[in-house]
Amino acid sequence: MTVLERRYRWLLRCYPRAYRTAHGGELLDLLLDSAGPGRRVPEAREVVGLVSGGLQARVHELARGNPWRDGLHLGITAIMVVNTAALLPYLGSLPIWVVVSLAALLAIVRGRTLLALPLVVVTGAKATAIAAGAQLFELTLIPVYPDFLTGRPLHSTTGPLAVAAGYALVAASLPILRGVRHTRSAWWLAALPLVAWAGPEWISEGGEIFPLSLNRLVLAAALITLGAWAGHVSRDPRWALGSALYLLVLSTEMAQHLDFLSRQHLAYWGLLTFVTVASAALPYRYRRHPLD
Repeated sequence: MTVLERRYRWLLRCYPRAYRTAHGGELLDLLLDSAGPGRRVPEAREVVGLVSGGLQARVHELARGNPWRDGLHLGITAIMVVNTAALLPYLGSLPIWVVVSLAALLAIVRGRTLLALPLVVVTGAKATAIAAGAQLFELTLIPVYPDFLTGRPLHSTTGPLAVAAGYALVAASLPILRGVRHTRSAWWLAALPLVAWAGPEWISEGGEIFPLSLNRLVLAAALITLGAWAGHVSRDPRWALGSALYLLVLSTEMAQHLDFLSRQHLAYWGLLTFVTVASAALPYRYRRHPLD
């Protein structure tokens, strides 16, 4: 295998496995035949074309089945990632509840919705009790201090209403998804440390009351923007629904701090709202073709 062929094969990994099995050899032969003698590096336009084509092929592969049910599953997966990431830094103080939350998230990712339901309910009840300063299931020393990734006590910057709303939305959605097994990529689990990490704070004014970490801001904006692009490519609304559910939970959390929201907070919320609305409109926007 030549260096050029190895690099082409690496770029072809952007395409789904089924596409590579059916067309990968033909596409690789075409690329090698068109390459100049002695060339070791793919041309820039080839790299852009292969990456863009591979991502679009993956989007079309994902846009299968009922878009509304899959979009609902996408949204509650994102919400449960946030819920689990909120508990992760407190593993030393709440080991059982972190494990139960991880098990619930894993069950949702694997599409085992009915298995996830009781796990989400008990974890949500415990997290809401901690946010309210109450005891439930076992004696817990409140406030709960972290072991890593953040320096703030658990739910010290949010209230029980926002915590309960996130878990309640997930729990109410799981029975709707019964009977159809939706699965998501394991990369959702890899996002947990990044979401849990407090990171550098972008908000200064009102930041002590309701801080927002820069890494979580960038991650949320990037994923919702990627969802808008996927909806435009596939003409499918599932990514818009997932983004809207995440935005609903975030809005509930921000509504509890109306007296402390700064212009930065509102700009952050406005950005996510704009991209979410765009992701809902783009699947229904068809290009106009000039008349021949």
